[in-house]
Amino acid sequence: MDQTFGKKYKLCRQKLIDSVFKQGASVKQYPFVLHFLEVDEVLEAPFQITISAPKRLFRKAHDRNRIKRLMRETVRKNKINLETFITDNNKNLALFMVYTNREEMPYEVLLKKTEQLFSQLIQKIASNDTTKQQS
Repeated sequence: MDQTFGKKYKLCRQKLIDSVFKQGASVKQYPFVLHFLEVDEVLEAPFQITISAPKRLFRKAHDRNRIKRLMRETVRKNKINLETFITDNNKNLALFMVYTNREEMPYEVLLKKTEQLFSQLIQKIASNDTTKQQS
């Protein structure tokens, strides 16, 4: 799989974003919170994601933009594990990733935390599938 992160991976539909917060679950790995929802409809990519850095924490736009740029890069580097799991299980996910730390963290730390976050997400989805199958 390639490491590109184009437009097809961007979650832009407002109704879908709202449903992620209303019906979805979340996974936390400091400094990230990842809200997710398993979607029945077929998306352009196995998952679509929106990345956010709150204005309340980062007043200046250039600080928010830098954080979001770093987050996009870490997602691009670590998406292969998540993408293979999703495609193997024939799922589609809508994701909303929020940065919660007050200061910018080094890129290497963010890269490792994103990898841990995606592995937690995979575990949570897999455990939800096993509980549904047992019911």
